[in-house]
Amino acid sequence: MIRITRKLEFSAAHFYHNPSFSAEENRRVFGKCNNPHGHGHNYVLEVTVAGEPDPTTGMVLDLKELKDILQKEVGERMDHRHLNYEVPELAGQIPTCENIVAVIWRLLEPKITQGKLDRVRLYESPDLFADCTADPGSNGSVHAGGRA
Repeated sequence: MIRITRKLEFSAAHFYHNPSFSAEENRRVFGKCNNPHGHGHNYVLEVTVAGEPDPTTGMVLDLKELKDILQKEVGERMDHRHLNYEVPELAGQIPTCENIVAVIWRLLEPKITQGKLDRVRLYESPDLFADCTADPGSNGSVHAGGRA
């Protein structure tokens, strides 16, 4: 089994807010991340596809195709956007690193037709990332790892 990883960087704004919490509870739980005007990150996305190299091309998948998929499904949808307001797939969710990476997995998984999506890792900052992988015990459902 070979794993190949491609990166994509994008910038986006977000804030944390749970509408079922009071204003005080939101401030207590989320601190400065609850600022309703939001704050931004330069996210780094790593997408890993696993499989056996094709004997005629030597590739698990065409990396240009993967780059195009990442740009269309993530870059065009999330780059220079406010995740709370402009990304329908995140509607009704707090756009934590964990929730964003799970959404990205669900966007990408059906588009990967060569090899198999193995891991999606999203860095919110150099020292904070979340991984999403297929949960082996639940027939391909998404398992989002916690904060690392």
